[in-house]
Amino acid sequence: SLDVSKEAVSQWLSAKSFPRPNKLLQLGKLLGLSFDELVIKDDPFAPKVAFRKMKGTKTKDHHIEKAQEMGRFLRYLVPYLPFNTLEMPPVLKSPHCDYEYLQKVTAKVREDINLGPTDRVNFSHLIRRFGELQAVVVPVLWGSKQRHENAVHIYLPDSQSTWVYLNLDTNIHDFKFWMAHELGHCLSPSLEGDDAEDFADAFAGSLLFPHELAESAYFSIKAQPSTAAKIAHVISLAEHLMISPYTVLVQSNKYAQATQQSEIELSKTAFPGAVTNFNKKFKNLSEVLFGDAPLNEDGKPTARDYIAKAETNFETPFFELLRKYLKEQDKGAGFVQTVLDMPLLDARSIYTELT
Repeated sequence: SLDVSKEAVSQWLSAKSFPRPNKLLQLGKLLGLSFDELVIKDDPFAPKVAFRKMKGTKTKDHHIEKAQEMGRFLRYLVPYLPFNTLEMPPVLKSPHCDYEYLQKVTAKVREDINLGPTDRVNFSHLIRRFGELQAVVVPVLWGSKQRHENAVHIYLPDSQSTWVYLNLDTNIHDFKFWMAHELGHCLSPSLEGDDAEDFADAFAGSLLFPHELAESAYFSIKAQPSTAAKIAHVISLAEHLMISPYTVLVQSNKYAQATQQSEIELSKTAFPGAVTNFNKKFKNLSEVLFGDAPLNEDGKPTARDYIAKAETNFETPFFELLRKYLKEQDKGAGFVQTVLDMPLLDARSIYTELT
């Protein structure tokens, strides 16, 4: 009835594999069972997922189910990981969002990536730190508006491995914040749900615009003679550090809260408009990476260019893991489609390139 093999059903029942979402839905209808009746949710080894969502979107059950399915497929790549499996990377003992605590944590992270208290954080600093934390970065082309998420963090408890999907079709300043946000997740695997998201956001802001910069910015913004001048100054500070103007304003006001001073208030219409105009001056990261590369008939980079640029710029072992697994286990393009959550046509191109 489900149009699958007997072996597939046998593997589901013996917990060796998990039905794809469409098959799970059909199975529930066939048996007259709800999702909660059909699936055991308290699996101690179920992949833990966190989303960096598009504005205004809500995480629903089917989003979580799809990300967990990706996590189950990622398990097959774990044996090919290049990391030292005898040692665990350092994580935070009791992560929380207290201002002083965050400043100490991010100061230590800056020191670890050879940055001074006020130096600009570049992509290379963040990429290197992901590698040191044994997290696998998976750069993806998910489009700029079509998705619920712009980043997905998947932690596999059984192998204690971390996988970070980052959407390249994103404004360059937002992308840097999301990378720092995901780094916060890597350092706080003990947190879940809203606590995890709140900490990751607070960590990212503190790392990109720490206390020393926030203190200086607070007084220099306050000193501007008008609202328009204040907004222009915030934009200038953001451009210098290649971060979002929102990060500058939020961190300056967090400094104000911590030191019991009045917060900076900017126009709720003029400031967002200025940020939108600021963002328009910069290309999406995918345009920067693939701007000179030949595109296929769908306007996307070729599979070869996508893989090469992803491996070179993000120092990720992901495609090498995928390449080894596909060849050794004789798997097809369907595996690529699921693990990268992409259309089958694109998955076939990548499969052909890897094999």
